[in-house]
Amino acid sequence: MNWIPYACVGVMAAGMIYLLLAALFKAFGAQKVMRFFPPIVTGPIIICIGMTLANSAINNCAANWWIAILAVAIVVVCNIWGKGMIKIIPILLGVVGSYVVAAIFGQLDPVKVQELRDAAWIGLPVHFGDTVFSLFKGCDGGLLVSSIAIMMPIALATVIEHIGDMCAISSTVGENYVADPGLHRTLLGDGSATILAALFGAPANTTYGENTGVLALTKVYDPKVIRIAAVLAIIFAFCPKFEALIACMPTATIGGVSMILYGMISAVGVRNVVENQVDFSKSRNVIIAALEMSLALGITFSSASAIKLGSVSLSGLAVGALVGIILNAVLPGNDYVFGKNEVGDESVNFKV
Repeated sequence: MNWIPYACVGVMAAGMIYLLLAALFKAFGAQKVMRFFPPIVTGPIIICIGMTLANSAINNCAANWWIAILAVAIVVVCNIWGKGMIKIIPILLGVVGSYVVAAIFGQLDPVKVQELRDAAWIGLPVHFGDTVFSLFKGCDGGLLVSSIAIMMPIALATVIEHIGDMCAISSTVGENYVADPGLHRTLLGDGSATILAALFGAPANTTYGENTGVLALTKVYDPKVIRIAAVLAIIFAFCPKFEALIACMPTATIGGVSMILYGMISAVGVRNVVENQVDFSKSRNVIIAALEMSLALGITFSSASAIKLGSVSLSGLAVGALVGIILNAVLPGNDYVFGKNEVGDESVNFKV
């Protein structure tokens, strides 16, 4: 059975959470809604997102630690000692450099290399069998409901990450994007993109904290750059040869680069808490952070890897985020007020 269409329906349902929250921001305003997402809630969850992903990075590195270490070394050297363009694109250079070395020493998968040779130069990027439309030919209702129940709650964690990242971008660029264009528009865009992508069998969209680091590093803030990158991505999507080239990339290369990127996500969470001067002398803050992180990581790496409530299965990140939001709302001493100060609004300062 092909599970991808069912997973995509679940991803679409997760995208709906974004649209719902966008409507709440529009209806009630950022100040009232952001009271439920202070740094003590967003910071620990972002930390856990990076630490959860780090597990897959290490597993990928295990395929060939020498290639993974080479990828990490190239990124570090280019980022610390590089000049000009080299300093701007250390991640890309780490990928290309370790990829080339792996190819020279015969570390590429022979099957994928053959697929690269056989791939056409021009073709459609959509595989109908992986799209939601394929379910019209026959659908397992129980499996469909299960996929929605499993995937939808994950949005609770990624929505918090989205809010934190938008605040971080505001700080880096020097523009308050939380107020203008507003979180209701950014959430609407993120959710709509996720729904549209899943409809055609693509993975969910989400924000990434490490991209904010790239903004701070390059000082390139013009949205035109992103638009150009988007157009190029669309063009490359119609080239199966390019798709096969990416698929041929050594697993260890992906692991080495991901180890840095996923670690940066956790670093965003740490700075979220530090820069906001979250007071951990208050018992409420200690309890919220402790339970968020214990539940998010404990459940994720437990044998069950999820909490089942009837037919609904909640991931560790979803449970941690939900508990954090609830505790922050009910425990006394919530003194966070959105709009009161610049640091609180921006969540984290990435300026270097």
